[in-house]
Amino acid sequence: MNIEYKLNSPINVMQFIELLNKCTLGERRPIDDIDCIEGMLTHADITVTAWHRDKLVGIARSVTDFNYACYLSDLAVDEAYQNLGIGKHLQQITQDQLGPKCNIILLAAPQAADYYGHVGFSHHPRCWTLAPDQKVK
Repeated sequence: MNIEYKLNSPINVMQFIELLNKCTLGERRPIDDIDCIEGMLTHADITVTAWHRDKLVGIARSVTDFNYACYLSDLAVDEAYQNLGIGKHLQQITQDQLGPKCNIILLAAPQAADYYGHVGFSHHPRCWTLAPDQKVK
């Protein structure tokens, strides 16, 4: 299967939502909030996409300073295209954009918790989140 990878190539909101719905991330992303999804795409620092012909089949979307920390906020591969190495390749291209001291950080989806150790990530048990309806005290 011929998969084409593109770096920072624009995609539209509907393509992104369609991909999210074809994997488990659709359950945890605001797919009904077009403005939010558009902002997620517009303000990403690195977007690596995987295409089969003209169909978006994978994405790695990151926010980064390129030197110390890169938050890989979305890694999504269409379930029909999983287990072909697409996710791994998306991560490798992302890492290639970063400086030599830059760490990739992510929060794993429950279904992907075992995947990241397999491809070389180290588990870190201390992560904290602050929901939008919560305030720093």
